[in-house]
Amino acid sequence: MTNTKKLAVVTGANRGIGFETCRQLAKKNIPVILTSRDEFKGKAAAEKLESEGLEVSSYPLDVTNAESVEKLAQFIRDRFGKLDILVNNAAIALDFSAEGSTVFQAKVSTIQQTIKTNLYGPLLLCQALIPLMQINNYGRVVNVSSGAGQLQEMKSGYPAYRMSKTALNSLTKMFAYELEGTNILVNSVCPGWVKTDMGGPNAPRTTEQGADTIVWLATLPDDGLTGGFFRDRQPIPW
Repeated sequence: MTNTKKLAVVTGANRGIGFETCRQLAKKNIPVILTSRDEFKGKAAAEKLESEGLEVSSYPLDVTNAESVEKLAQFIRDRFGKLDILVNNAAIALDFSAEGSTVFQAKVSTIQQTIKTNLYGPLLLCQALIPLMQINNYGRVVNVSSGAGQLQEMKSGYPAYRMSKTALNSLTKMFAYELEGTNILVNSVCPGWVKTDMGGPNAPRTTEQGADTIVWLATLPDDGLTGGFFRDRQPIPW
């Protein structure tokens, strides 16, 4: 990897939408650091993309662990001196398995665990990695959210997941506001219902379709939008 190219980090990227996002970014001649909680799975995923002739390396990362996040930041700082793109994709959906779960049945422990990954993780990563974007006043942060977190469309079912994504959207707005006037753009994206381990086999969208708007936001031009929520490259209500 060379320092003259843009550099991207994608979390939770050993499979699914994260993996496809790495592929699409690398196809745009952007070196990618593919992160995964499981070091072995992350390495295997990166090697698969490397075998396709793409510039992808792996790095182990537990987004819920501040020390793990700081190790990643230090690695990037020492090796590259800057970062250009951060895709906060790592997420869990513990209450997807509780069919028909309502907020009356929601367990605080499930909500806490979900928010730890889906909200605190992106918060820690933004705090650690956006300063590496500020070095060159260039950055694109994409928070992979969900229509399940839209307040305007809020319904019942999987309450922990819904709350975590609503909170993630608020994080997007706050970082975008604090970075207003800079060339660091922060947006949320709903990739839609995608065929992944999380989305299941009945989902109508492919990972390629799911990753498309993520990559679009990750490569916005210097006058690009910030502080928005997007699906299929179009703004959607919060």
